Amino acid sequence: MIDFDYQQLDEIIHSRIRLAVMSVLISVDSADFNYLKKKVNATDGNLSVHLKKLEEAEYINATKEFVGKKPQSSYKLTAKGKKAFEIYVERLEKLLGR
Repeated sequence: MIDFDYQQLDEIIHSRIRLAVMSVLISVDSADFNYLKKKVNATDGNLSVHLKKLEEAEYINATKEFVGKKPQSSYKLTAKGKKAFEIYVERLEKLLGR
């Protein structure tokens, strides 16, 4: 049996929607709200709450601009977010015995 404390997993990332957002953002330069919503399969309100939590942790940056007269938000992982995700994956692999 591997001696591992599951509480070492980052609880900011360890949520289905936030983990999905981080997984999408690690593979792209940036993504707009609607792209994330489609990939993560979340409602507007639910996704907004999780994006806000990731922003507060400084794991992602949001850029808000107007395209025509419509507001558009895009999101990008920060260096801190990339590092946190890497550590999360490493710890999860350790927990799984890999």
